[in-house]
Amino acid sequence: MSDTPEPEQPALLGLDDVQGPSRGGRSRRKAALGAQEIADELPVARVVLDLQPAHLDREYDYLVPASMADQAWPGVRVRARFGPQEVSGYVVARAATSDHTGRLMPLKRVVSADPVLSEPVLRLARAVADRYAGTLSDVLRLAVPPRHARVEKEVLASLAADAEPPASPAASPVTGDPAGDPGGPGTGAPASEGAHGDAWAPYRGGEAFCRHLLAGGAPRAVWTPLPGLAPPSGQAGPGDPGGTGAAAGTVPHWADAIALAVRATVAGGRRGLVVVPDARDADRVCTALEAAGVEDHVRLLADDGPAPRYRAFLRARHGLASVVVGTRAAMFAPVPDLGLVVLWGDGEDTLAEPHAPYPHAREVLALRSELEGAASLVGSPGRTVQAQAMLASGWAREIAAPRDVLRARAPRVRALTSVELAAEGPGAAARLPTAAWRAARGALEVGPVLVQVPRTGYLPVVACGRCRTAARCGHCHGPLGLPRATSAPQCTWCGRLAGGWRCDECGDTRLRAVRVGSDRTAEELGRAFPGVPVRVSASTAPGGVLDRVAAAPALVVCTPGAEPVADGGYAAALLLDAAVATSGTGLATATEALHRWLAAAGLVRPAAHGGQVLLVGDAAPAPTGALVRFDPAALAERELAERRELALPPAVRIAAVTGDRGAVSALVGRVGLASGEALLGPVELPPDPGGRAAALEPSVRVVLRVPLASGAELARQLRASLAVRSARREGGSVRVQLDPKEML
Repeated sequence: MSDTPEPEQPALLGLDDVQGPSRGGRSRRKAALGAQEIADELPVARVVLDLQPAHLDREYDYLVPASMADQAWPGVRVRARFGPQEVSGYVVARAATSDHTGRLMPLKRVVSADPVLSEPVLRLARAVADRYAGTLSDVLRLAVPPRHARVEKEVLASLAADAEPPASPAASPVTGDPAGDPGGPGTGAPASEGAHGDAWAPYRGGEAFCRHLLAGGAPRAVWTPLPGLAPPSGQAGPGDPGGTGAAAGTVPHWADAIALAVRATVAGGRRGLVVVPDARDADRVCTALEAAGVEDHVRLLADDGPAPRYRAFLRARHGLASVVVGTRAAMFAPVPDLGLVVLWGDGEDTLAEPHAPYPHAREVLALRSELEGAASLVGSPGRTVQAQAMLASGWAREIAAPRDVLRARAPRVRALTSVELAAEGPGAAARLPTAAWRAARGALEVGPVLVQVPRTGYLPVVACGRCRTAARCGHCHGPLGLPRATSAPQCTWCGRLAGGWRCDECGDTRLRAVRVGSDRTAEELGRAFPGVPVRVSASTAPGGVLDRVAAAPALVVCTPGAEPVADGGYAAALLLDAAVATSGTGLATATEALHRWLAAAGLVRPAAHGGQVLLVGDAAPAPTGALVRFDPAALAERELAERRELALPPAVRIAAVTGDRGAVSALVGRVGLASGEALLGPVELPPDPGGRAAALEPSVRVVLRVPLASGAELARQLRASLAVRSARREGGSVRVQLDPKEML
């Protein structure tokens, strides 16, 4: 044996040895301040504090009092002293020693012994902060909802009262008739088969995707669903092998297919996470899950309120649910044994987080799929260029139906452009041309008709009735609109009434409509179709957004995203003001317009059952052709090719820095990659809606554009520059956003 003495563990600074080292090499210590007893084992807690400044974004070491030794474990909420204040935080690790050279302070208290921050979510939060040049505390505010003490007490009490530990997904099989459920656990059969229909059978690679999920694999797919509704009980109607005819129910086909994919994951012994744009879609997925036999699921929606949200969060954290379904905030849901992440409608604006560091659910779930080894499914009626880039890079595979199957399931689509309607003479210029009126009248004999308009309200934009100059507010120069037929003009920015408006160009007081909203459209259709019920589904409508309508003849006017499901599907759909939908200058204008059109067209009966879709107006040729062919993949591929040639995202990585000119200049000046062709701007921005007061330094925007390979380095340099700005307390306001939706 060696004669070298066994080294002693050095005592932490701020601790005094009360006794000499014991035989086991440990010593009992007390804190220097107040003789507070410190934990014997792992006396150091590494804590992430809820601090706003970027230069304070790091872990801090604190001593663990002996009274908290059994509670202050990784994941729990704590309070600690930081300078003169007491702040909240999370314990992320326990250690025996600290690298800190000064005196360590003890934790003030443990807020709750329940470890709400799981290790996978912590790793995901760090990855999101690194990708978007944010701070870990900002991401954790998005990931962990505020504590609700009463709900926490209820959930923990129910766990303590349960004699058995929480069941794993494999121990909680899906319900249903085993004889008619070959996709159940332990059978080895494709989960797409069973009592709820073959939703994945029509797709290339669909059944293989479900088999991989059942076997515990981690496939990644970008999915374009077929139009139509799911069968009400898993049985297709006569002559309708796809189950989208008159016998169809009220659950969209896409929700039914997602439920079966989740069911395969649960049957394979893992759990699922489904993120959707809004609460209506969450309800549809939950309904489909129940029909598929997956009953132990929870809804995680911020709109449900603090108590229901925190209850769903805790149930997911403790493994009391096999599936979590929610909106944007659910992308961080603490799901143990995660096997599948599903994102529906990735092009919707509601999936982009409006708070720093502005992550998008699509990128967060992609990171989570990689970090946790889970399968990924990105589905949408249309296809974003970002989803197409996933396919082009090989990160995911495409799941789509063959063209013959698509033709059998899709309605007939006609584009009523000015060229198509040239033979009608002056009637071709009408907002509802004769061809569309006749089609709607015929469809109303057999069922409801969906009418989609791009804008909500009555007359959202008006102009001078004589010279057609846009009507502007005299206070903030915002656009004027008419909220109702008998109301005075009102500014859509500041809300002020403009009862005495007069045109600055010609002095005329008359107004004419420039944009027509859903309320005015419903009024016009009521006069065009007397005796036919007219229902409005929009955020500003008296009845709000409708979820479903009956199969009886009716005109259903809606805005994009507010389309209710009709029992058995709509007989026809009119997509009005098509030119307005594609008149924007944004990068995603074409794909977003197609997404909205396809979402409405997907609720219409197949062409074999008389279903038809009429696109009214001179929209851009590319999205119009893609709608007629029901081919969003071709448009996305074309857009991606053009962006590669022009060096636009997602072919490159960009960061937008917006704020006061001096602050932006100082921040960007410390970024080494911000030189040459990578630097675009600064460009002065127009005043904010509502009238921004004149500032000493105008608000500007700088765009940094780098190759994808340099994207991580760009985020690192921006994060470091933000830390320097915070440490120096530089003046002015500035906002950094990576991967913004638009460059302009």
